[in-house]
This record gives sequence, C-alpha cells and structure tokens, in this order.
Amino acid sequence: MRMLTEFTVSAVRENTRVLAKRIAEAVVGGRGAKRVRSGHPWVYRSDVEVMAGGAGDVVRVVDRGRNFLGMAFGNPESEISLRVASRLDEEIGEEWFREKVRKALDLRRSLEIDASAYRLVHSEADGIPGLIVDKYGEYLVLQVGATAVERRLDIVVGILGDEIEASGVLLRGDTASRKKEGLDREVRVLGGEVPESVVIREGEVRYAASLRGGQKTGSFLDQRENHLAAGRISKGRVLDVFTYAGGFALHAAKNADSIEAVDASGPALDAARKNAELNGIEDITFTRSNAFDLLRGRSDDGEKYDTIILDPPAFAKSKRELPKARRAYKEINLRAMKMLDPDGGILITCSCSHHLSREMFEETLRSAAGDAGANMRVVEWRGQAGDHPETLTIPETGYLKCAVLRRM
Repeated sequence: MRMLTEFTVSAVRENTRVLAKRIAEAVVGGRGAKRVRSGHPWVYRSDVEVMAGGAGDVVRVVDRGRNFLGMAFGNPESEISLRVASRLDEEIGEEWFREKVRKALDLRRSLEIDASAYRLVHSEADGIPGLIVDKYGEYLVLQVGATAVERRLDIVVGILGDEIEASGVLLRGDTASRKKEGLDREVRVLGGEVPESVVIREGEVRYAASLRGGQKTGSFLDQRENHLAAGRISKGRVLDVFTYAGGFALHAAKNADSIEAVDASGPALDAARKNAELNGIEDITFTRSNAFDLLRGRSDDGEKYDTIILDPPAFAKSKRELPKARRAYKEINLRAMKMLDPDGGILITCSCSHHLSREMFEETLRSAAGDAGANMRVVEWRGQAGDHPETLTIPETGYLKCAVLRRM
C-alpha cells in the first residue's frame, strides 16, 4: 500500500467476509418501489414496510411482490432508511468498493483538472452512497454520511491507499447530517499525518484550505470552474459579496481594476486577506458587513459596479424554508441588479440550495430583474465543477446553480 494507514489488508478482508454474511432483506411499499425504479437511491423510513438487519447492514431490497429492486445500505434509525448502492443482486464487499473507487478516479483523470484540490468520490453520483473523498495536494479528506460506509472505513481507506499516493487521510465527521444517521460527530486522522491547513492551487491562484476546520472538507471545491470563469468574465470595479476565503475575488482580480470583498465573518475575511497576500493582489479591500444591509445601503446610495458576484450560503436547507429563501435571493439580486452599470454590467450569482431548483432560481431572478427595472441578458448558466458529477435521476446531485447575466 502506498499510503500509511492504521488498517491492515488482512483486517479489511476479514471485515469484508464477516459483513458479507449479514444480508438482511427489506420490503418497501408502492411509493418506495416506484422511487427506486425511477433511478433514485433513497427510500425513506415511511416507505419501508419490513426492515430486517441493523444500522449499517447491506440490505436486499424487494417490493411487496418480492421482486428484487437493489442492494442497499440500510439504517432503520435514519429517515433515509435505505440507500440503494447497486441495481444488481450482488455482494457488496471489498471488490465492489474497489471497482467503484477506480471508476471514480478514472473520471477525474479524464477531466484534466487544472488544480491541486478536487473531488475524487462524489457519493451517490459515483455510486457509493454516503461517501465523499476530496484531494488536497498530498492529503485526502473524507466525509461519511452513511452508517454502512462508516462501518467499512477500513475497506475504503485500504482501497484508497492502494489506488492513490497520499501522505495522510482525514475524516471530517463534523457535519450535522451524521447525527441523523446515528453517527458521532468527530474529526480524526485515519492514516498518516494531516496538517491543520495546506496551500493548494486553482488555476493560477493559490489559497490556504483549512482541512480540519474549514467549510465542507476545507474549501468550496464545487465552485472551482465558476471561480475560473469569473477570472475571465470580471471587469472594472468589482464587488464580491459573501466572499468567504476570497475564492471568486482572487480570480476576479486578474482583469479587475479594483475589488471589494464582503463577508459578515471576521475569520473569513482574515483568511481572504491572507490569500490575497499569498497571490500578491493589492487592489482589493475587505469589508465586514451583513450582506443585506450593505447591498440595500449601496443601492439606495446609487453606487455602480461593473461586476457583482453573489455566492451566498444555502438559504433553503429544507423545503419549509423555500418561501423565505426565495425572498432572500430576490432581495440580494434585485439590489445587485440596480447597482450594475446599465451599459454591460455583469452579475455572477449563485445558489447552493438543492431545494431551490434551477427553474425556481431563474424565476426568482426574473422577478428581481422586473422589480429592479433592469434588462438582464443571460450570458450562460453554470453548475458545479465536473468532479462533482450530477446524476439525472438524483436531483439532489445538481444542487449548485450559477447564472452569468449582463445588464443591457
């Protein structure tokens, strides 16, 4: 194995052998069966009529007529009680995981990614429900959101050690979603050594990623291609709101005359400031402010910008929050549109709320443009980077929306 881990090959194989014996069966009702047949891997607890086995077991899923539907990661304690991993009646063990990981790695190699940090395994979109693997230079950072994967971490880490040259592996198990699976929230090293942060490259831009405490696994890797696009598109006086560690601002600096990076978080702005220094960027200022207050005040004052970038956090984390979220998205975009140079001002605006569909986001932007009295031309619609693949039958995998608009 090329990567140092605390797991041995013999332990991996023994664990696989033991787990393979525990094939329980689950019977799902009509709604659950229809959902699985449509291509979606999740079956909710309310749609499971009979559930054998415990949390983390591999479960054989059938409908009421005992027709086979798939092999799933089971957890009767979770709202998502079944996560279908295979449509074949097959053993899910070491070789199954190895094949899935290899296919995921082959996809990333085909993308010719111009960065030292990117996603290697994207959960359901790569056929391994509940597993995310991100590469930060010579380090791997994992997020696990399924008990079945957590119980097989020795297998997963062993395979990664065989397939990838890395100095250390970190589990970022501090997400709130783990509680829903009955998993402990923890951050721990699974193998080798992992530093607190590492400097990574994204095109020509370098920035520090906090592996143990930063957002997601250390950075917003899904925005990489949008960051690069912003570097090509941005011009003149630029306002980057919700900047976090400066991802968009650092790239926009390539063609901008001046940049103002805004965030409500002091630590985030400190990180953005250090990243600007790392890249030798001088024509940039940092403003700590509530985004809504700043945008309202600036638009009321008649401020004008050539480029405005909006990359807010997810306003809708559940369907119940959608009405409030849509009002929030409309407010910030309406204010931004008012401040754009009427002669070709550019708006790069994003939403990472998967509950807010692209159609909803487009309608919200249309309403904002109407109320702002701004004639906005659609330059292009963008999504997450290619290493975060989207599966057509799993809408949740297509969560990131990015619209590039030009005021005419």
